[in-house]
Amino acid sequence: MINRARSWENELMGSGRTVAVFGAYGHTGRFVVAELRARGFVPLLCGRDADKLRALTASWPGLDTRPASVDDPASLDRALAGAAAVVNCAGPFAVTAAPVIEAALRAGIPYVDVAAEVEANLDTFTHFADRARAAGTVVVPAMAFFGGLGDLLVTAAMGDWTAADEAHVAYGLSGWHPTAGTRAAGTVSRQRRDGRRVRYRDGRLEYRDDAPPTLKWPFPDPMGIRAVIGEFTMADVVTVPSHLAIPEVCTYMTVEAAGELAAPETSAPTAVDDRGRSAQTFLVDVVVRSGGEERRAVASGQDIYAVSAPLAVEAVHRILTGRTRTVGVASAGAVFDAPGFLRALSAHISLDLPR
Repeated sequence: MINRARSWENELMGSGRTVAVFGAYGHTGRFVVAELRARGFVPLLCGRDADKLRALTASWPGLDTRPASVDDPASLDRALAGAAAVVNCAGPFAVTAAPVIEAALRAGIPYVDVAAEVEANLDTFTHFADRARAAGTVVVPAMAFFGGLGDLLVTAAMGDWTAADEAHVAYGLSGWHPTAGTRAAGTVSRQRRDGRRVRYRDGRLEYRDDAPPTLKWPFPDPMGIRAVIGEFTMADVVTVPSHLAIPEVCTYMTVEAAGELAAPETSAPTAVDDRGRSAQTFLVDVVVRSGGEERRAVASGQDIYAVSAPLAVEAVHRILTGRTRTVGVASAGAVFDAPGFLRALSAHISLDLPR
């Protein structure tokens, strides 16, 4: 009985398997490294800056470091050698995703990233779907707060529906102190869009020059009705339509958070607890509609960057233990059991899902 209990426990934990983290010294990368260690995995610290990698071992002595550059495929191959999977935390993902995915395909290991960039995620689906499927491996982009969590919530809200008319993902953030990586990714996205904004309507992405609408969103208590920027488009417009028949996917952001993100003087996140999380709180309110019916799913928690770590690590764990529904490039809702995945994160998020 003891041996069986230990075997079951080892299956749930990482069992000492090595997972490469590219961009391990970044803000989100550090959360991912800590979560991997907490789950029994052995993080392999990878990234472009050898000095920052060495400095990181002061916090986690004994972990291996492997400098690698996206401009040097051989260095990426060396970095991923012996790893069971790789988590890419290094933005802008328009620059890093393709080279690291290529290296993962060469190594024959699954790839997960935390990209929030709409175009970078679209590139991953466009350029790697056939190759990843042929290789029989799994590539999961946007396995993070933006893109991954919303997709899981929409999928859970859909339940037995095979299609819906529209999906709405409203982000109620108490504030948004962006990291340097968020700012860099935003700059790249704006350049790729020529300064235009994007929305998902009638089953396709539309690029527009007009200002997005401001409206009211009825968040659940205790947040209540709040002013939001409509068509504040995040990666959900790529992940959700990739596997669900929903012709309109719209995302919203509380006005205060959008303003802080846009302001150049807004500081980076500041840790307020021993886990390194900021004081920021979030409430993600998802509504899907079909005909005259409506279904809702809600998640809340603390720190959008910190919560990306358990999302990404739970994905790695499920992939490595064979709890996936498909191969190739797939969003969180397509490759995992959405309600089960979300409930597995109960230590990190509070949920209200359809029964």
